[in-house]
Amino acid sequence: MKKRLSDENANFWISYADLMAGLLFVFILLIGAIVTKSILLKSDLLSNKSKLKKNKTALELKNDEIKRLKKLLLQKNTQLASFSKKVIILQNVINDVNASLLEKERKIKDFEGKVLVLSNELTDINSKVELRDKEIVKLLNELGEKETRYDRLVEDLNKTKKRIKSLTGIRIKVIAELKKALGNKIEIDPKTGSMRFSSSILFDKGKAKLKESAKEELKKVFLKYVKALLSNQDIKDHLDKIIIEGHTDSDGGFLYNLQLSQKRAYEVMNYLLSLDFVKKHNLKKIMIASGRSYLDPILDKDGVEDKEKSRRIEIKFTLKNQDAMKEIEKILDEKEQ
Repeated sequence: MKKRLSDENANFWISYADLMAGLLFVFILLIGAIVTKSILLKSDLLSNKSKLKKNKTALELKNDEIKRLKKLLLQKNTQLASFSKKVIILQNVINDVNASLLEKERKIKDFEGKVLVLSNELTDINSKVELRDKEIVKLLNELGEKETRYDRLVEDLNKTKKRIKSLTGIRIKVIAELKKALGNKIEIDPKTGSMRFSSSILFDKGKAKLKESAKEELKKVFLKYVKALLSNQDIKDHLDKIIIEGHTDSDGGFLYNLQLSQKRAYEVMNYLLSLDFVKKHNLKKIMIASGRSYLDPILDKDGVEDKEKSRRIEIKFTLKNQDAMKEIEKILDEKEQ
């Protein structure tokens, strides 16, 4: 019995020891878990503390940025206030412009009404213009035909003008031929082509009888003069008259000088008609003698009569239709100017 109790006590203490050992093991495990948890918590705390520090730094940076943004926002608000004032001014301007536009729109509507009326009138005008255009085209066609006829007339006129100029240029040609034939010894008027002889060479003072000493020279010069006129067929065909004119100075009466100048002109013509060349070419029918008294005096540069030169015999020529050609030449000169 005692042994059984002893064995039961031994078993009890063994069980108790095992229990206590189990509890100790559990306690140790619990302490290990707590220590492990503490280490982990401490590690997390350090990590969180580092993160917190970083966040604090970031927060400080954010605060600085917020301050900067607040300052910028204040500037923007100031600008916005200024801009708002400008917007209000601009809005007033826009309102004024809108009012002006409304007024202009009203005027435009009025103008459109007038334009519509004018458009209707323009349509009527266009219709009339079309009719006029047709008439103008017709007139232009007629004008074209007239211009063609006009061009032909102008062409014919130019041809006629050239022929007339050719005729009016004959006198110039005659004078050139006379100068070439007579040289510088005998004076030839550059405008009329007349040849002059001093009365003192041909006649005694107050007399009308030709000097014998002057006849040979008169014959020689006259024949050169006439041959120059007859040698060119163009000149010959247009030659009308050969005129011998007597001229005196203004001394004495007109009738006395007229008679003297006439007698001297006849005396010269009678002598020239006796020449064989004149007879051969039958120049008698174209020769005329005329006395001019002192109607055509020769004046010096001061406009005073040169009596010595005024007493003269002139031999000149006229061309057929000479007066008409002079008038035509005058008209052509005026047209060209």
